[in-house]
Formats: sequence, C-alpha cells, structure tokens
Amino acid sequence: MTSRLILLLSLVSLLLFSVLLTPSLAGAGADDEDLSFLEDDDVNDAAPEHTFPTDTFSDDDDFDDDGDFENYDDFEVPSAFDDEKEEEVAKFDDKDVVVLTDRNFSDFVEDIKYVMVEFYAPWCGHCKELAPEYAAAATELKAENVPLVKVDATVENELAENYEVQGFPTIYFFIDGEHKTYSGQRTKDAIVTWIKKKIGPGIYNITTTEDAERVLTSGDKVVLGFLESLVGPETEQLAAASKLEDDLNFYQTTNPNVAKLFNIEDTAKRPALVLLKKEEEKVVHYDGQFTKSAIVKFVSANKLPLVTVFTRESGASIFSSPIKKQVLLFARTNDPDKVFPTFQEAAKIFKGKLIFVFVNMDDEDVGKPVSDYFGATGDSPKVIGYTGNENPRKYIFDGEITVEKLKAFGEDFLVDKLKAFHKSDPIPEDNEGDVKIVVGNNFDDIVLDESKDVLLEIYAPWCGHCQSLEPTYNKLAKHLRGIESLVIAKMDGTTNEHPQGKAEGFPTLLFFPAGNKTVDPIPVDADRTVVALYKFIKKHATIPFKLPKPASSTTTSESPEAKEGANVESSNEKDEL
Repeated sequence: MTSRLILLLSLVSLLLFSVLLTPSLAGAGADDEDLSFLEDDDVNDAAPEHTFPTDTFSDDDDFDDDGDFENYDDFEVPSAFDDEKEEEVAKFDDKDVVVLTDRNFSDFVEDIKYVMVEFYAPWCGHCKELAPEYAAAATELKAENVPLVKVDATVENELAENYEVQGFPTIYFFIDGEHKTYSGQRTKDAIVTWIKKKIGPGIYNITTTEDAERVLTSGDKVVLGFLESLVGPETEQLAAASKLEDDLNFYQTTNPNVAKLFNIEDTAKRPALVLLKKEEEKVVHYDGQFTKSAIVKFVSANKLPLVTVFTRESGASIFSSPIKKQVLLFARTNDPDKVFPTFQEAAKIFKGKLIFVFVNMDDEDVGKPVSDYFGATGDSPKVIGYTGNENPRKYIFDGEITVEKLKAFGEDFLVDKLKAFHKSDPIPEDNEGDVKIVVGNNFDDIVLDESKDVLLEIYAPWCGHCQSLEPTYNKLAKHLRGIESLVIAKMDGTTNEHPQGKAEGFPTLLFFPAGNKTVDPIPVDADRTVVALYKFIKKHATIPFKLPKPASSTTTSESPEAKEGANVESSNEKDEL
C-alpha cells in the first residue's frame, strides 16, 4: 500500500513538474528569441511615418497617394516625372471659393445640402492646374446655391486623415453631409455639368430653334430625344439614363424643327435619339429599345471619338467606359500623320467593341509616363492592346501598321487569342548580393521557386518611402543571408511586372511562402523595422530557420567595466613590451 502511494505521489510530481516546465520551454521559442542585435539596427533606421506636410509626399505619393503610376487605369503622374518644373499659372479670381478649416468644416457640409470640397496641398502641381478651373466653376455654380470649398490638407492634417485623403487634389461631393468621390475631368465645364446632373432633373427641354442653336454651339457632346410628349414613360427612361452619364447633357424635344437641327428627320419615328459630337464622327443615331439601360450602353459606347487622344481630361472617360479593352497607338509628334489615318480607319471596324487611344510619346507631362508604363520606347510607332480590368494585361502588336493587320489583331484581342506581354529589365549578370534583384524575366526563377521562402519589395526609384526603407531592408537581408531557404529580394515596379507581383503602392512588400506559390502572396503588414520584418518572416515562413548571431555580438554585449579592464590590460602589455 505504501509503495503504491509513493508511486502515485511520484507520478503527480512528474505531472506538476512538466506543467510548470512547459511555459518556460515555449517561451524559449521565437517570441523570446534574443533579437537585441537586430534592435540596435532599428535605433536610427526606422522608416518615417507618412504625414501630409512632408516634402517627399508627391502630388500623388504612393499609388494610392494619387502618385501612382503603378496603375494606368488610375492615371496620375508622380511629381518626380515633372522634373520639379514649376509652371506659371495665370492669375485668376477665386473669391467665390470657400476656405474651410477643421473648426467649421462639419457644420458647413451638414447645414448646406450640396457642397463640393477639394483637399489640396499648396506645393501640388495638379492642384495649381485645377485652381483656375475650380474658381470659375465656383462662380458659375453660385446661382445654383452649390458652394465649392477648398481645404489645405497640409494644415488641416487631422481633417484630411479623417476623410482618408491620400493624394492631391482629392475632390468630394457632399449631399446632406454624406460624401462621394468626384472622378470627373478637372475642368470648369466638366465640374459644372457633373454637379448640375446631381442636383437637377437630369434632362432639359428644348422648345424653340433659338434654344437649340444655343445648345449646339455651347456643348461638345449632347444627347437629344425626339419624343411625342415631354412627360411620360419615355421621358422617365431618358432622365434615368442621364443620371448615369455625368459628363454630357441630355435634352428632349417634341418640335420637328428642333429635331432637324440635331440631324433627326422631322418625319422620323418617335421616340428617336441622337448623339452629337464635335469630332470626326459627328452624328450617331440610336435605333435600339428606348430603355434606361439600353440608352446608357449606347451613349457609353459612342461618346468617345473614334480615336481618343490620351490626356488628363480624357482619361476619366476612357476608364469609366463599359468597354474595357483598349488598343493604344504610341507615336512621336511627327509620326501621327503617317499612321493615325490608318489607326482611325481600323477604329471604325471595332466601334462599340474596343476603345482606340492615341498616346503622344513626346508629351512629357502625360504621354511619356504612359509610354514608360507600357514599355513603349524608341522612335517608331507602336501598337499595344490593354485589358483595363482587375487583371490588366498588355499585348504587343507586331508588324507593319495596316488596316488589315490591325483588324486581325483586334479580332484576336476580342476572343482572347493573344499572348500577354510583361515588362522586364535585363536579367542581372551578377546577382550575388544580400538583396536579390528580381526583374520580369527572372521572377519565376527567384520568387516562385517552391523551395524558398521569399520576401519581395516592389519599389519605385523616385519613391521617398522606398528610399527611407532601403537601409532597413539591406540590414535585414545582411542578417538573413546565411539562411539557404530564405530569399530577400526587390523589384523595380516601374520597369518590371509580373501577374503575381502586383503593387498597391510604393513600396509594396509581399511574402511568398515556400511550397505554396500558386496562391496569392501575403501582404506584409508589419512595421518597417528590422525586428518587425524578421518576426513577420519567422511567423509565415514554411521552412523553419534559426537566425545566426553575428560573431561580434558577444563582444558588443560586454559590460563597460569588462571593456575598461580589457583596455587597461592591453595598455599594460604594451608598456611591458
């Protein structure tokens, strides 16, 4: 009996000992790993936090910082592309633009039904370009009781952060205190038309030929419905369609003489609809069902010219079109006369199916950054297909630019028979550094190597945040260079691309776990410090590893007294010698 009792007590003791020992063993893992030598690296190298007044915050800082040029669909040129050139802006009167601060902002937008607000920075080039247009729009909209407001985001930092302002200018339209983003063109006429659509009936009556002539001379694009009555279901469908098209005005008439001025025969069957443009293709008649959705589809497909010249103003219309596939012609200033007529002729074949766009490669402000994004270099004209959707792809046209070859290219483009192209710098001959250099053509070999856990930074040479991160990233790579299963890499996102290396901004950090490269990479949400990045890698790496301490770590951890003693001993030895 006694022996059994002793055995039972022994088992209980062993159990209690194991329970007490387990936490200490667990604590000896990654969380309690001695990272003091890494923390020393972070003392002076922590990446600066992003605040609005910093000099490195470009007009469109991070991609989302409206500074992108990662995404052609959200076209904005980073200030670095502007070569820091200051353009003179003509003097203008902005007396009708209301200036708000954090103290009076909320009351103002809540008390007034319709308010447009621009968050700007005084140094922002795009804001300076917008200023005279915005002021002119403010003056015209006074009669509509719609104030246009501006807020200096570099002063009202907290207010800008509350409204998630990440680039300049950011423009919101408030209705009863609730806001939506204004994504239209940054011109007076575009702003006025857009706002009148939001606050008005959406459709306007033309009853006299005098009114018709005034409309025809004032607008670049107009839609007219020739109806039996100015009230009723057809008017309701036309008005509903108008609400969905922000950048042109819709009109209606029952007067045959007015209809004739709009190129509709007075004997035409009603309801009839026409779209007029001051372009090569001036008149487009509609012959579909008179419903909201059908009218919107017709207008969206036809409101652009046969070939749209890419500018800041036209970009919004291109990207908002329901037609997502584009064919772009890149040419120098002297080349369009040679290839443009051919390109325009091909555009007629694909009207309503593909958008044809001309990019002037000599336009430093817009054309050159777009050309760089697509990898269109050299002096000869180039044609590239582009799928402007969530999974953008580029397709290179090869051969002489003729209508027949463009027709074949467009037909293959529509049925997805073309092979996608990805930009790439040359593969580096020497890639033995701590940070491996990734380009488009070696992405698969380095990043998608299933035997390696890979941390990838996608950066831009002009990005201030990337430059701030570089010392930290290099030190992290130096500490981890002896771990065979781990790769620290970087890729210039402005000159290289890959479907699995998509940047949401600069810098973008992505982690690709070993043995699992078919799924999306893991975005790195850790602080930009050596320790935080190391812990993130340790947590997500498929292959376990142990961080080797530098050989000098024991020396650096000695007490001051020990160091002093060593110095005295060394000194004595010298004296004896």
